[in-house]
Amino acid sequence: MQVEPGSRDAPVVSDTAGVSFVMPVLNERAYLQRAVETVLAQRFDGPRELILALGPSTDGTTELARTLADGDDRIRLVDNPAADIPIGLNLAIRASSFPTIVRVDAHSELDPEYTRTALATLARERAANVGGVMRADGRTPFQRAVARAYNSRIGLGGGAYHGATHAGEAESAYLGVFRRAVLDEVGLFDETIRRGEDWELNLRIRAAGYRVWFDPSLAVTYWPRESWPQLARQFVATGQWRGELVRRFGRRNSVRFFAPPALVLSLALSLVVWLLRATGVLRGGWAVAASVVFLPVIAYVALIIAVALGRGGGSGWRDRLWTLAVLPTMHLAWGSGFIRGTLRGARDTVDTSRLARNTPLP
Repeated sequence: MQVEPGSRDAPVVSDTAGVSFVMPVLNERAYLQRAVETVLAQRFDGPRELILALGPSTDGTTELARTLADGDDRIRLVDNPAADIPIGLNLAIRASSFPTIVRVDAHSELDPEYTRTALATLARERAANVGGVMRADGRTPFQRAVARAYNSRIGLGGGAYHGATHAGEAESAYLGVFRRAVLDEVGLFDETIRRGEDWELNLRIRAAGYRVWFDPSLAVTYWPRESWPQLARQFVATGQWRGELVRRFGRRNSVRFFAPPALVLSLALSLVVWLLRATGVLRGGWAVAASVVFLPVIAYVALIIAVALGRGGGSGWRDRLWTLAVLPTMHLAWGSGFIRGTLRGARDTVDTSRLARNTPLP
């Protein structure tokens, strides 16, 4: 019998029962220490532990993690030789001790009140998972441009955690603060899904009747990829896995996921029409009629220019130029990956931007 989403209450546990933070880590030496510090600085009553699932890093991340663990017995390490995020998360969750699980990213920094607020929201709403707003930030003109794209509805399509202001039930949650009992009931992360694993887990949580809750008072600082090639590789992989999720789950995917592939197809069609006109294959009235395919592309270009030159485009000329480059890179990389994933599946696609760190662009 199908259960209505939101019809079941998740168990409530004491705020002092303890919290387990879980973090998959791979080639994150530049970000790991600060991420760990913000976890250990969380203000809430009760014990805590931080479990780092260590992939085979090549930049000194593993050595740094061991140093941090040697200096604080609340930090525990588990090996994740496969390097996949869902596998690492499951290893960390299985090694955890407490009834509330907080997922943390090595590229993220938690506000000091994040956990206390999340625990209160979980108890008040009887939710199984609660998440808040991803507030991307940057240190270089390139990274700041990526952050603005993340924070904009134009950049990532308007998911709640990219800037919504009203609390309520949600399709998914950024990172997530989970009741462990619900994870044990519905199963942990699907280890066959390398990107979008959080969306799929929340789909199962809601299918079991529990609530996934968005709370805009929760905020996490996120540091995006540092270079253009990393960004493109990340978004191709993410788009390809979304295509795989469309193959598996069909119309349960939001309509907004289809905007980037529609842009790619529109650009491809415009190029074909331009070539046919340039070579004289399309002439006269047919050429005029076919010109309508250029309108979406013209509108898109105008939108990107308006965003880059507007208040959100940054204060410096390099920030604005990078915004002009970053937004199409994200949309076209994601859209082309989506088309490929929908047609062929994701197969063994991985996010290769995590495997090596490039020198940040100026």
